[in-house]
Amino acid sequence: MKSKWLAFSISGLMLFGFGLSLLGEAIILKYNNKPFFLYGTIALVVINSGLCLFGNAIRYRVLMDSD
Repeated sequence: MKSKWLAFSISGLMLFGFGLSLLGEAIILKYNNKPFFLYGTIALVVINSGLCLFGNAIRYRVLMDSD
């Protein structure tokens, strides 16, 4: 259970950070009047995936603490 919690929390935080980086790139592209929709959409998907994985890690942590 601890390895699942650790894997989900680390991967979730990494994906969330990567998604924020992609969002920053999309903002820069929009500011420079270049196509930004693809970067923005991918950023949204990656950010939400990271949040879902981190939420799953919290669920495993609560189950660990309740045992």
